Amino acid sequence: MTAPIRYKATLREDAYDADRDTRNPAVSSSYFGFSASGEATAELVYAHSGNPEDYDLLRKNGISVKGKIVIVRYSNPYSYRGFKALTAEREGAAALLIYSDPAEDGFTKGKVFPDGPWGPESHIQRGAITYDFIVPGDPLTPGWPSLPGAKRIKPAEAQSLPKIMALPLSWRDAKPLLENMDGPDAPPEWQGALPIKYRLTGAVKAHVKVDMDTSVQPYTVVEGRITGSELPDEWVVVGNHRDAWAFGGVDPSSGTASMLELSRSLGELKKRGQRPRRTIVFCSWDGEEYGLTGSTEWGEQFAAHLRKNLVAYINVDESVSGAATTAGDLGLSFNADAVGSLAPMIVEATRDVRMPSGRSLYDAWRSTEMRDKKSEAPPADSELVDTRIGSGSDHTVFLNFLGRPVAGLTFSGDYGVYHSQYDDHFWMERIGDPGYQYHIALTRIWGLLSLRLANADILPFDFGFHARTVRQFLDELDQRVRLSEKIELKPLRERLAELDRVGSSVDSALNKSLADGSLDSEIVPEINQRFLAFETNWLHEPGIPGRPWFKHLLYGARYTYAHLELPGLTEAAEKSDWKTAQEQAAFLEKAVQKNIDLLKPISGELDSMEALTPHAPKNEKPKEKP
Repeated sequence: MTAPIRYKATLREDAYDADRDTRNPAVSSSYFGFSASGEATAELVYAHSGNPEDYDLLRKNGISVKGKIVIVRYSNPYSYRGFKALTAEREGAAALLIYSDPAEDGFTKGKVFPDGPWGPESHIQRGAITYDFIVPGDPLTPGWPSLPGAKRIKPAEAQSLPKIMALPLSWRDAKPLLENMDGPDAPPEWQGALPIKYRLTGAVKAHVKVDMDTSVQPYTVVEGRITGSELPDEWVVVGNHRDAWAFGGVDPSSGTASMLELSRSLGELKKRGQRPRRTIVFCSWDGEEYGLTGSTEWGEQFAAHLRKNLVAYINVDESVSGAATTAGDLGLSFNADAVGSLAPMIVEATRDVRMPSGRSLYDAWRSTEMRDKKSEAPPADSELVDTRIGSGSDHTVFLNFLGRPVAGLTFSGDYGVYHSQYDDHFWMERIGDPGYQYHIALTRIWGLLSLRLANADILPFDFGFHARTVRQFLDELDQRVRLSEKIELKPLRERLAELDRVGSSVDSALNKSLADGSLDSEIVPEINQRFLAFETNWLHEPGIPGRPWFKHLLYGARYTYAHLELPGLTEAAEKSDWKTAQEQAAFLEKAVQKNIDLLKPISGELDSMEALTPHAPKNEKPKEKP
């Protein structure tokens, strides 16, 4: 700060005697990955969360941020820091400062580090500001693998590289900037938890200088494989990234610990002669924090094989992102997200996993859902898995670019030290998961799902449920923007209803054939090949309008990283571009019909088998489902 008084931010986090790792000199000072380099001295403006509507409010108050330095906070409504940067860049700001207000992740929530899970006054949320919601991965190789000798575009041409300087601050470093403003009061909903009056502007000038290393450096993806005994070309991929902003006790090292234990356990089974039928690939991704880079480039490199033969990708960014010491009697919340076809299998598998309390994961999941949603009734099984999938982790390339089924797993709770040096071994061992029991539970469900996918005679997808989730996506969009009043939706609705009928018929017939042993083994490979093609059929090669890398018709991500269902149709409708909306509805209808045609022959074959198979006497119990 150069006016009205001089103040220089420390850009450092405090050390604590209780945790010797906080004294490690290798921990970096404050910075954002992929910030632009530069230098500016200008007036400071407070813009709340830094979302477009916040700048609209500033304009209504006669305040422009063009050429000025903007300070915003990590706050609700949440938005990814890269979207804050893009928004500030579009507004013409000279630089962006993002700080952690204690209203979101500090003392107003509870005890702070080292006594509790929340962030102390000096904690800094580092991170990247890459525009990977437009194109993830290496910014210089958009859409193709970043290998030695690969073609690279110029940085100035890269859509995902920010053109604005940006820097993260602790609230201790931000407070002098904010409290010296003397302009108009910020509205009540913009007031934070610091003991000051938050103002929009006035009196404060700041000097920001950022100098980034822009050399090209290598990322390394480490992978291990257990080759399948019968179907080695069909893969189940499990993954976690290992790069962190400091120690990464939660993000990502808790997930890394679980993946190492999972690979060790499955390696022991292999030594005993229990090799999975399909290949299981373990991937330790590099560069996730900078733009989902390692996974994206790996997916682009092996795209031809993965689009055809990847059964599913199961992602664990972090195993335990919450404080077990503050979770109460019911414990941490289990969260699973997945495409609709995988959701029923996940729910079923949780019945066979034990929690630290001795309860099944299924029972604990339902209880914590009731607690977290303040509901008096337990959720239905169909409501447990979140089928609305955004971005921000390594599943993105598999779902949005390759069109493969994905799932993500974690335990969550109070967690206020994200991307700071306090996210470390001390935090996890003393606060997050003493005894590592939640790590064990996460590893068990991850392993069980991997083995069921790798060993299943018939791939355990539920296409009837999947069709119903898509119908729900369309219903919600229609209700929100009155879509059916603007475009013709009847053909799409009819196709979705038929997909529900056909998918449910296949699911029912397969379950019956498996239970009574009547399934003809000769048609199993053909069934599985059709099942593998189902998710790929949702790809639309031209991609979402304006974002061709994102190719999935059902799943996308907003610029904030939030989930975005029916992305092409939704974005067109939200812009009132009804011509494009009708085109996107036609693309969806075509994809739905393609999957109806894919599944119908299976239903016909199973029906003919049923007609030829003698039925068991009524008093004879059918065989157990394998």
